[in-house]
Amino acid sequence: MKSPLIVRPGKRIRLSRVSASDDAGIANKTDAQGRLATDLERLRELQQLLYADGRFALLVVIQAMDTGGKDGTIRHVMSGLNPAGCVVTSFKAPSSEELSHDYLWRIHKAVPARGMIGVFNRSHYEDVLIVRVHKMVPREVWSKRYRQINEMERTLDENGVKILKFYLHISKSEQARRLKARIDDKAKNWKFSAADLDERKLWSKYQAAFEDAINECSTKWAPWHVVPANKKWARDCIVARAMVEALEELPLRWPKSKIDLSKVVIR
Repeated sequence: MKSPLIVRPGKRIRLSRVSASDDAGIANKTDAQGRLATDLERLRELQQLLYADGRFALLVVIQAMDTGGKDGTIRHVMSGLNPAGCVVTSFKAPSSEELSHDYLWRIHKAVPARGMIGVFNRSHYEDVLIVRVHKMVPREVWSKRYRQINEMERTLDENGVKILKFYLHISKSEQARRLKARIDDKAKNWKFSAADLDERKLWSKYQAAFEDAINECSTKWAPWHVVPANKKWARDCIVARAMVEALEELPLRWPKSKIDLSKVVIR
Protein backbone atom coordinates (compact mmCIF):
# COMPACT_ATOMS: atom_id res chain seq x y z
CA MET A 1 0.00 0.00 0.00
CA LYS A 2 1.27 3.44 -0.89
CA SER A 3 1.74 5.97 1.88
CA PRO A 4 -0.20 9.24 1.90
CA LEU A 5 1.49 12.34 0.55
CA ILE A 6 3.58 13.66 3.43
CA VAL A 7 4.38 17.31 2.89
CA ARG A 8 8.05 17.83 3.64
CA PRO A 9 9.12 21.04 5.40
CA GLY A 10 10.03 23.71 2.89
CA LYS A 11 8.16 21.98 0.05
CA ARG A 12 4.93 23.46 -1.26
CA ILE A 13 2.03 21.54 -2.73
CA ARG A 14 -0.95 22.45 -4.89
CA LEU A 15 -4.03 20.47 -3.93
CA SER A 16 -5.36 20.74 -7.48
CA ARG A 17 -2.40 18.60 -8.56
CA VAL A 18 -3.06 15.85 -6.01
CA SER A 19 -5.53 13.16 -7.06
CA ALA A 20 -8.37 12.80 -4.56
CA SER A 21 -9.33 9.46 -6.15
CA ASP A 22 -6.03 7.66 -5.59
CA ASP A 23 -6.65 4.18 -4.18
CA ALA A 24 -3.22 3.99 -2.48
CA GLY A 25 -2.39 0.85 -4.44
CA ILE A 26 -5.16 -1.16 -2.75
CA ALA A 27 -6.80 -3.60 -5.16
CA ASN A 28 -10.43 -3.11 -4.16
CA LYS A 29 -12.83 -2.61 -1.26
CA THR A 30 -12.54 -6.24 -0.16
CA ASP A 31 -8.75 -5.97 -0.03
CA ALA A 32 -9.13 -2.73 1.93
CA GLN A 33 -11.37 -4.38 4.51
CA GLY A 34 -8.77 -7.07 5.16
CA ARG A 35 -5.96 -4.56 5.47
CA LEU A 36 -7.99 -2.37 7.78
CA ALA A 37 -8.93 -5.27 10.05
CA THR A 38 -5.26 -6.24 10.39
CA ASP A 39 -4.16 -2.70 11.19
CA LEU A 40 -6.99 -2.11 13.66
CA GLU A 41 -5.96 -5.22 15.57
CA ARG A 42 -2.37 -3.96 15.67
CA LEU A 43 -3.61 -0.52 16.67
CA ARG A 44 -5.44 -2.00 19.65
CA GLU A 45 -2.25 -3.76 20.76
CA LEU A 46 -0.22 -0.57 20.45
CA GLN A 47 -2.85 1.44 22.29
CA GLN A 48 -2.58 -0.89 25.25
CA LEU A 49 1.22 -0.57 25.19
CA LEU A 50 0.98 3.24 24.92
CA TYR A 51 -1.32 3.33 27.94
CA ALA A 52 0.87 1.00 30.01
CA ASP A 53 4.08 2.82 29.10
CA GLY A 54 2.59 6.15 30.13
CA ARG A 55 5.35 8.38 28.74
CA PHE A 56 3.84 9.44 25.43
CA ALA A 57 0.54 10.51 23.88
CA LEU A 58 -0.74 10.44 20.30
CA LEU A 59 -2.67 13.41 18.93
CA VAL A 60 -4.52 12.84 15.65
CA VAL A 61 -5.70 16.01 13.89
CA ILE A 62 -8.31 15.58 11.15
CA GLN A 63 -9.25 18.40 8.80
CA ALA A 64 -11.26 18.41 5.58
CA MET A 65 -13.70 20.34 3.47
CA ASP A 66 -17.38 19.84 4.31
CA THR A 67 -18.40 16.20 3.60
CA GLY A 68 -14.71 15.31 3.52
CA GLY A 69 -15.20 12.33 5.82
CA LYS A 70 -13.96 13.45 9.23
CA ASP A 71 -16.77 11.71 11.12
CA GLY A 72 -16.58 8.60 8.94
CA THR A 73 -12.84 8.27 9.46
CA ILE A 74 -13.25 8.54 13.22
CA ARG A 75 -16.09 6.02 13.18
CA HIS A 76 -14.27 3.40 11.10
CA VAL A 77 -10.72 3.79 12.40
CA MET A 78 -11.11 4.87 16.03
CA SER A 79 -14.20 2.86 16.99
CA GLY A 80 -12.13 -0.27 17.59
CA LEU A 81 -9.96 1.43 20.19
CA ASN A 82 -10.51 1.08 23.93
CA PRO A 83 -12.64 4.15 24.80
CA ALA A 84 -10.89 4.34 28.18
CA GLY A 85 -7.72 5.38 26.38
CA CYS A 86 -9.08 7.46 23.51
CA VAL A 87 -10.77 10.87 23.58
CA VAL A 88 -12.40 12.52 20.54
CA THR A 89 -12.83 16.30 20.66
CA SER A 90 -15.00 18.08 18.09
CA PHE A 91 -14.26 21.77 17.83
CA LYS A 92 -17.29 23.91 17.05
CA ALA A 93 -17.64 27.69 17.06
CA PRO A 94 -15.87 28.94 20.21
CA SER A 95 -17.92 29.66 23.31
CA SER A 96 -17.94 33.02 25.09
CA GLU A 97 -15.50 31.61 27.65
CA GLU A 98 -13.15 30.39 24.91
CA LEU A 99 -13.32 33.74 23.13
CA SER A 100 -12.16 35.44 26.31
CA HIS A 101 -8.84 33.57 25.99
CA ASP A 102 -6.31 33.25 23.20
CA TYR A 103 -7.40 30.93 20.36
CA LEU A 104 -5.05 28.12 21.45
CA TRP A 105 -6.39 27.98 25.02
CA ARG A 106 -9.14 25.50 24.23
CA ILE A 107 -6.69 23.41 22.21
CA HIS A 108 -4.27 22.97 25.11
CA LYS A 109 -7.15 21.88 27.33
CA ALA A 110 -7.99 19.06 24.92
CA VAL A 111 -4.48 17.71 24.29
CA PRO A 112 -4.40 14.04 25.34
CA ALA A 113 -2.66 13.08 28.56
CA ARG A 114 0.31 10.74 28.47
CA GLY A 115 -0.80 7.21 27.69
CA MET A 116 -3.81 8.43 25.73
CA ILE A 117 -4.83 8.84 22.10
CA GLY A 118 -6.60 12.10 21.34
CA VAL A 119 -8.49 12.82 18.13
CA PHE A 120 -9.35 16.35 16.99
CA ASN A 121 -12.36 16.61 14.68
CA ARG A 122 -11.42 20.02 13.31
CA SER A 123 -8.80 21.81 15.37
CA HIS A 124 -6.70 24.91 15.93
CA TYR A 125 -6.36 25.08 12.15
CA GLU A 126 -9.87 26.50 11.94
CA ASP A 127 -8.23 29.71 13.10
CA VAL A 128 -6.32 29.99 9.83
CA LEU A 129 -9.13 28.53 7.71
CA ILE A 130 -12.69 29.68 8.40
CA VAL A 131 -11.59 32.89 10.12
CA ARG A 132 -9.52 33.71 7.03
CA VAL A 133 -12.15 32.80 4.44
CA HIS A 134 -14.91 34.67 6.26
CA LYS A 135 -12.62 37.55 7.21
CA MET A 136 -13.37 37.22 10.92
CA VAL A 137 -9.93 38.64 11.72
CA PRO A 138 -7.59 40.68 9.52
CA ARG A 139 -4.71 39.13 7.58
CA GLU A 140 -2.18 40.66 9.95
CA VAL A 141 -3.72 38.55 12.72
CA TRP A 142 -4.23 35.15 11.07
CA SER A 143 -0.92 35.28 9.17
CA LYS A 144 0.99 35.22 12.48
CA ARG A 145 -0.83 32.10 13.58
CA TYR A 146 1.15 29.75 11.35
CA ARG A 147 4.25 30.49 13.42
CA GLN A 148 2.31 30.29 16.68
CA ILE A 149 0.82 26.94 15.73
CA ASN A 150 4.22 25.55 14.72
CA GLU A 151 5.70 26.63 18.04
CA MET A 152 2.81 25.13 19.99
CA GLU A 153 3.08 21.82 18.14
CA ARG A 154 6.84 21.74 18.65
CA THR A 155 6.33 22.24 22.39
CA LEU A 156 3.90 19.32 22.46
CA ASP A 157 6.28 17.10 20.49
CA GLU A 158 9.16 17.91 22.82
CA ASN A 159 6.95 16.92 25.74
CA GLY A 160 6.04 13.48 24.47
CA VAL A 161 2.96 14.19 22.32
CA LYS A 162 3.31 12.59 18.90
CA ILE A 163 1.25 14.57 16.36
CA LEU A 164 -0.37 13.13 13.23
CA LYS A 165 -2.16 15.61 10.97
CA PHE A 166 -4.47 14.40 8.20
CA TYR A 167 -6.06 16.49 5.49
CA LEU A 168 -8.81 14.36 3.90
CA HIS A 169 -8.65 15.44 0.27
CA ILE A 170 -11.86 15.19 -1.76
CA SER A 171 -12.70 16.65 -5.15
CA LYS A 172 -15.38 19.27 -5.72
CA SER A 173 -17.42 16.80 -7.78
CA GLU A 174 -17.25 14.24 -4.97
CA GLN A 175 -18.45 16.85 -2.51
CA ALA A 176 -21.44 17.54 -4.79
CA ARG A 177 -22.26 13.82 -4.85
CA ARG A 178 -22.11 13.57 -1.06
CA LEU A 179 -24.25 16.67 -0.57
CA LYS A 180 -26.85 15.22 -2.92
CA ALA A 181 -26.80 11.97 -0.94
CA ARG A 182 -27.67 13.96 2.19
CA ILE A 183 -30.79 15.19 0.40
CA ASP A 184 -31.79 11.88 -1.20
CA ASP A 185 -31.16 9.55 1.75
CA LYS A 186 -33.56 9.98 4.68
CA ALA A 187 -30.95 8.60 7.03
CA LYS A 188 -28.66 11.46 6.02
CA ASN A 189 -31.19 14.31 5.84
CA TRP A 190 -30.23 15.50 9.31
CA LYS A 191 -26.68 16.13 8.12
CA PHE A 192 -27.73 18.60 5.43
CA SER A 193 -27.68 22.32 6.07
CA ALA A 194 -28.33 25.19 3.69
CA ALA A 195 -25.07 26.62 5.01
CA ASP A 196 -23.27 23.74 3.27
CA LEU A 197 -24.19 25.27 -0.08
CA ASP A 198 -22.99 28.70 1.00
CA GLU A 199 -19.65 27.21 2.06
CA ARG A 200 -19.40 25.30 -1.23
CA LYS A 201 -19.48 28.61 -3.10
CA LEU A 202 -16.22 29.44 -1.31
CA TRP A 203 -14.47 26.26 -2.47
CA SER A 204 -11.52 28.02 -4.14
CA LYS A 205 -10.94 30.27 -1.13
CA TYR A 206 -10.96 27.29 1.23
CA GLN A 207 -8.58 25.39 -1.04
CA ALA A 208 -6.16 28.33 -0.93
CA ALA A 209 -6.47 28.54 2.85
CA PHE A 210 -5.87 24.80 3.26
CA GLU A 211 -2.86 24.91 0.94
CA ASP A 212 -1.27 27.71 2.96
CA ALA A 213 -2.01 25.97 6.28
CA ILE A 214 -0.48 22.73 5.00
CA ASN A 215 2.54 24.40 3.40
CA GLU A 216 3.27 26.75 6.30
CA CYS A 217 2.66 24.22 9.07
CA SER A 218 4.16 21.00 7.76
CA THR A 219 7.16 20.60 10.03
CA LYS A 220 9.65 17.90 10.94
CA TRP A 221 7.86 17.34 14.24
CA ALA A 222 4.31 17.54 12.86
CA PRO A 223 4.10 17.04 9.08
CA TRP A 224 0.81 17.11 7.21
CA HIS A 225 -0.47 13.94 5.54
CA VAL A 226 -2.64 14.61 2.48
CA VAL A 227 -5.01 11.62 2.26
CA PRO A 228 -6.92 10.94 -0.99
CA ALA A 229 -10.46 10.61 0.36
CA ASN A 230 -12.86 10.18 -2.56
CA LYS A 231 -12.70 6.43 -1.90
CA LYS A 232 -13.64 6.00 1.73
CA TRP A 233 -12.18 2.51 2.03
CA ALA A 234 -8.77 3.71 0.83
CA ARG A 235 -8.95 6.71 3.16
CA ASP A 236 -9.56 4.54 6.21
CA CYS A 237 -6.71 2.18 5.36
CA ILE A 238 -4.28 5.07 4.89
CA VAL A 239 -5.15 6.69 8.22
CA ALA A 240 -5.04 3.42 10.17
CA ARG A 241 -1.66 2.44 8.70
CA ALA A 242 -0.19 5.87 9.47
CA MET A 243 -1.36 5.60 13.08
CA VAL A 244 0.18 2.15 13.44
CA GLU A 245 3.49 3.37 12.00
CA ALA A 246 3.51 6.44 14.26
CA LEU A 247 3.04 4.35 17.39
CA GLU A 248 5.60 1.78 16.27
CA GLU A 249 8.16 4.57 15.91
CA LEU A 250 7.80 5.50 19.57
CA PRO A 251 10.19 3.74 22.00
CA LEU A 252 7.30 2.11 23.86
CA ARG A 253 7.98 -0.59 26.43
CA TRP A 254 6.09 -2.56 29.02
CA PRO A 255 6.83 -1.16 32.49
CA LYS A 256 8.47 -3.43 35.01
CA SER A 257 6.61 -4.53 38.09
CA LYS A 258 7.31 -2.55 41.24
CA ILE A 259 7.58 -5.74 43.26
CA ASP A 260 9.67 -8.91 42.88
CA LEU A 261 7.20 -11.20 41.14
CA SER A 262 9.43 -14.22 41.72
CA LYS A 263 8.57 -14.02 45.40
CA VAL A 264 4.80 -13.83 44.89
CA VAL A 265 2.98 -16.98 45.94
CA ILE A 266 -0.68 -17.41 45.05
CA ARG A 267 -2.34 -20.02 47.25
